[in-house]
Amino acid sequence: MKLASFFIPLLALAISNTAHAEKGQNLLDIYEIAISSDPTLSAARHGNLAMQEKIEQGKALYRPTVNFTTDASHSETDIRYLGQNAVFRNAGHESFEVFGMGVNFTQPILRKENWVQYKQAQTQVSQADKQLILAQQDLMLRSAQAYFDVLIAQDQIDLLNSQKAAISQQLEQAKANFEVGTATITDVNEAQARYDLLKAQEITLLNDYEVRKRSVQAIIGRLPTRLATVRQDLQTRPPQPLDMEQWVTLAEQNNLSLSIQQEALRLATQEVDRMNAGHWPTLDMVGSYTDTRAGGSANGFGSDLQNATIGLKLNIPLYQGGAVSSRIREAVANQQKAADEVEAARRQVELDARQAYLNLTGSVAQVQAYEQALNSSQSQLDSTNLGYEVGVRNSVDVLNAQQQLFTAKRDLLQSRYNYLLNVLRLKSAVGLLNEGDLAEVNERLVLANDPSP
Repeated sequence: MKLASFFIPLLALAISNTAHAEKGQNLLDIYEIAISSDPTLSAARHGNLAMQEKIEQGKALYRPTVNFTTDASHSETDIRYLGQNAVFRNAGHESFEVFGMGVNFTQPILRKENWVQYKQAQTQVSQADKQLILAQQDLMLRSAQAYFDVLIAQDQIDLLNSQKAAISQQLEQAKANFEVGTATITDVNEAQARYDLLKAQEITLLNDYEVRKRSVQAIIGRLPTRLATVRQDLQTRPPQPLDMEQWVTLAEQNNLSLSIQQEALRLATQEVDRMNAGHWPTLDMVGSYTDTRAGGSANGFGSDLQNATIGLKLNIPLYQGGAVSSRIREAVANQQKAADEVEAARRQVELDARQAYLNLTGSVAQVQAYEQALNSSQSQLDSTNLGYEVGVRNSVDVLNAQQQLFTAKRDLLQSRYNYLLNVLRLKSAVGLLNEGDLAEVNERLVLANDPSP
């Protein structure tokens, strides 16, 4: 009974895992696993958590600091007094202990440098939040790229198997025709050579397929199962809005890399203010309480002293060797450097947005062109087969037409994957990529039979 209670849950889990594997995975499945498994995103999350503490550290600069101290000591003294009044003092050897403890505090009142540091902490946290969102967008793109890389490898294997079947049939027909004398040995050799070449290509494609699956494994921590592929009735759409400059404007407003660089400029500007604060006076409230007990002293008298003080401490910097002025000049130079990097980032963002827009519009036209090329290649193959049957075309013509058809199928599939990736890349270039965009791409996928052998 105990064994049954142990094995039944394991059996249910195994059945569940098998059913999931049989069901296959789509793009959203891979991304959802990656969210909890990708080490790059995990590192970004922990980096963001660490940066959040900058706010508390900034607040602490204006909170009081309190310290407790205690000490104990033993003294051995030997003293001799000289002069007329020495008669009233104890001379000779003394041995005594001293015990003390105290509490002191400092409450900043006026410290401009601390205030600027707090503002810098807010800027750093804002920058870290954007970096985390950017890491999430990067994971979406990496997941999609790795996913479609596996798909194209699967499709190439599938197409190769179909091509092998077609050439094998052509080879058998050529052999039969050669035996009855209606074909030459050249037809047989040509078909055999094509078939052998495909067998060699198969090794490369199978290896590439395994490598690309490991690329997905590097993101999600496990090998993917059967993946959903692109629908045959995929409808391509040009980007909306159609005006490229509107996408450039969106990128300037929302691109995260540019925004992070702008935060770096703000941080550099605040650093100039912080360095200038080195010329400002500081004002603190200070206080202390001490309790000291001495069992004796060099002159023989012990004491029990309690002392409490409170007051204000003003510090006015006059001259620090020129270090403050040097730090200011350094901060100003770094501020200009950050401004230059913002301009460089802005130009790169504009370029990336234009390239992503053109790539998407180009992939829309490319899909339509390859669809037409596939129809033409199929018509050519049908015509060549008919010509072969009536004797006006030879087997080489048929093999070439078959090769062109399978090449057109491969190029069409690749163009469809590029189109879907370019949809995501354009959204990423303008900083608007989100899980909804990934779900929209996922709706254009459908599970099919696993093309891997």
